Amino acid sequence: MRHAPVTGRWALRVAGLLIALMPIAAPIKAEAQPAPDAKKSISIYTCTTLDGRKLTSDRPIAECSGREQRILNTDGSQRATLPPALSPEEMALHEAHERQLVAERAAQKDAVRRDRTLMLRFPNQAAHQRARAAALDDANKARLISERRIKDLALERKPLTDEAEFYKNRQLPAKLKQQLDANDASVLAQQQLIENQKAELVRINTRYDAELARLKKLWNGATPGSLGPIDTP
Repeated sequence: MRHAPVTGRWALRVAGLLIALMPIAAPIKAEAQPAPDAKKSISIYTCTTLDGRKLTSDRPIAECSGREQRILNTDGSQRATLPPALSPEEMALHEAHERQLVAERAAQKDAVRRDRTLMLRFPNQAAHQRARAAALDDANKARLISERRIKDLALERKPLTDEAEFYKNRQLPAKLKQQLDANDASVLAQQQLIENQKAELVRINTRYDAELARLKKLWNGATPGSLGPIDTP
């Protein structure tokens, strides 16, 4: 069945409907298409600090004021280069400051690592006490060996002293004098070793005392790396 063509009053109603819809369609089209240069106006600043960190920002980066900064578009293409904003003297001071900061960050990382290692090695006071006892035992054994050696040297010296009695008020034979001098030197060396071993015992106890004081703080919740260096000799 064929439809009759739209004429007369119906044509006017259709035309009016189309005109009414036109203001609605136009804004929708305008919102769907952003300005073509909007993205191009956005700048991305990027640089690499002295310690190798890569920084990115939408404005010039203060930490890289002494270094060259690349200015990129949003698609990653380079638009321009921002040169260092400091004089050579200022740049030298800035880089010295950066190096100091790098060293401080490295020291802080080392402090955190040492504290965590200490806690892994000594999870409680009993473990720390066992390690102290073992270290003291080794030093004491070395001291006892030196003391026994001095007793042996005293026994070795007795026949030499008895023989020297025959040469009272006379010059000792060269061989006998050499043996006595060697014995004296050996005794002196062992006595020095004993003194060193006694000092080592003091050093061991001092180190373990400092470790224990630090561990107690760490066991109680102190943050690793927050306690400063361990004061040990």
